[in-house]
Amino acid sequence: MSTAELQEPNPNESSTDNEAPPAITARFDEMGLSEAMMATLADIGYETPSPVQGGVIPIAIKGRDVLGQARTGTGKTASFAIPILETLEDRGKGAPPQAIILVPTRELAVQVTGEFERLAGGRNARCVAVYGGKPIKSQISKLERGAEVVVGTPGRVLDHIGRRTINLSALSVVVLDEADRMLDIGFRPDIEKILRQCPKDRQTLLLSATVAPPVKRLAERYMRNPEMLDFSPKSKSVDTIEQHFFTVDADRKFDLLNRLLERENPEQTIVFCRTKRGCDKIHQRLSKRRKGIGCIHGDLPQGARDKVMKDFRAEEITLLVATDVVGRGIDVSSISHIINYDIPQSSDDYVHRVGRTGRMGREGVAYTFVTREEGDELTRIEMLINKVLIEDKIDGYESARPAQKKAAAPVKFYGAGAAEAAANDPAAQAGDAAPPEPEEEKPAPKPKPFGGRGRAKHRRRL
Repeated sequence: MSTAELQEPNPNESSTDNEAPPAITARFDEMGLSEAMMATLADIGYETPSPVQGGVIPIAIKGRDVLGQARTGTGKTASFAIPILETLEDRGKGAPPQAIILVPTRELAVQVTGEFERLAGGRNARCVAVYGGKPIKSQISKLERGAEVVVGTPGRVLDHIGRRTINLSALSVVVLDEADRMLDIGFRPDIEKILRQCPKDRQTLLLSATVAPPVKRLAERYMRNPEMLDFSPKSKSVDTIEQHFFTVDADRKFDLLNRLLERENPEQTIVFCRTKRGCDKIHQRLSKRRKGIGCIHGDLPQGARDKVMKDFRAEEITLLVATDVVGRGIDVSSISHIINYDIPQSSDDYVHRVGRTGRMGREGVAYTFVTREEGDELTRIEMLINKVLIEDKIDGYESARPAQKKAAAPVKFYGAGAAEAAANDPAAQAGDAAPPEPEEEKPAPKPKPFGGRGRAKHRRRL
């Protein structure tokens, strides 16, 4: 399918029910991979391809451009790493890179590089990560020794291009990983400068959680008749993730956090805070009570961030306090719990936070702390995921503020998820909310499609 054939997407929607799912190859040995790659996959425990891998690899390995819509935690790194590794040529020491992968964050650059090295096995495929926060001289030294693959953030890659320490003339593949996130944080000018300097006959692979208009425009401008593959879930939430909220006063959040951790005894947890200062404060207070506590945010020196992530992956850190910008790049399959200590400012940030757990089909739990003043934020989240979050309570930690006296109209649900969503809404079950005054009644709105379902019309929560 060409980009010209793509319909203008809603930035908040994924696919619709009447779209045909992408063709998926169910076995690695049906993809035409080399014996060396098959042996490496067996050695590292890759038995069956994920849907993203089964869809992208057979097309990418033929040299076709691919525009893939897939959330993180679906195995998408291997979906572009395997085809790249299979098509690399031995051009000798010091030859220019053959592939470049652009990513939004330093953490993701490190993770992608690590996955390339793991999948490379014993073959001669050097992968160098370049990103800000690290001395550029050490990166230049590695690049001068030769690199078949470069993984980096757009700003630092552009810096190296300006210094002529990265030569794009021999590129055969460009990957834009988490393209929507890169555009969100302002990397569009850098990305376009890089793409304009790449060979025109290159292959381009673009992976994005959403195909909003800015992503579509980028694809139209810089990709050649890409194959559009949509692996996004029909709903913004993940079925394997239990999602709950607590109503709590702001000055009792920390006590509730401790009590919740005692009750859940999680395997590995991320606690999300809205600010860097908030992260530091929670980290300091938790460290006085518990072991295995870490903290990561943008003000932390890069060396310290690398050490924190290394310890978190090794499970030496079992509870990580993080901000949204850094937390999005965390891809650790053993995360069992997400705790939103501060409700996110953006509903999309909620989806990305919660997506850190329930990776690769595993079960996960997410809890969100909500003050009574934040009812509107909770409503927006529920509208985005078309699901009512389940209220949880711990005796003695409920909000001390009285609830609003005025009864709210019940939440109205439309579409395929209506029965399930209503079943989780106490107000809908009770059926005793005060009806609106007759003169204020309005016709029920026409249901609007949302990710293949009807959108729920919500009352203000709390």
